[in-house]
Amino acid sequence: MISLITGKKGTGKTKILIDRITEAIGSATGSVVCIERGMKLTYDIPHKVRLVDAEEYGISSFDAFYGFVTGMLAGNYDIQAVFVDGILKMGGRDYDALGAMLEKLAIVAKDVKIVFTVSEDSDKLPDKVKAFM
Repeated sequence: MISLITGKKGTGKTKILIDRITEAIGSATGSVVCIERGMKLTYDIPHKVRLVDAEEYGISSFDAFYGFVTGMLAGNYDIQAVFVDGILKMGGRDYDALGAMLEKLAIVAKDVKIVFTVSEDSDKLPDKVKAFM
């Protein structure tokens, strides 16, 4: 299941994401993963969460992100939730490409909760992306 937290910069998306991560770790029986750029959340999320820096893996497109996440899921069937802070920083502002990646990811991650922050107003996003809100 994929869901999005949208809004312009400074609207509290990351705070909402941190709250959802904290909730998830409280009830999780498997692994919880958080993917971001720059390791800014190191002290904000519970230590039980596996924190991944996208920069360390050279993730710079939606295709690379998709491959990274599907590889991670294939290598660890215990992952219950993946939280992604700042997907547009990793893949760019091609909203159609974002929508296509979300659609592909939804197919392979049916049993995994995946939450993205998207730094854009929802009314500026295409229907492919809005479908996951």
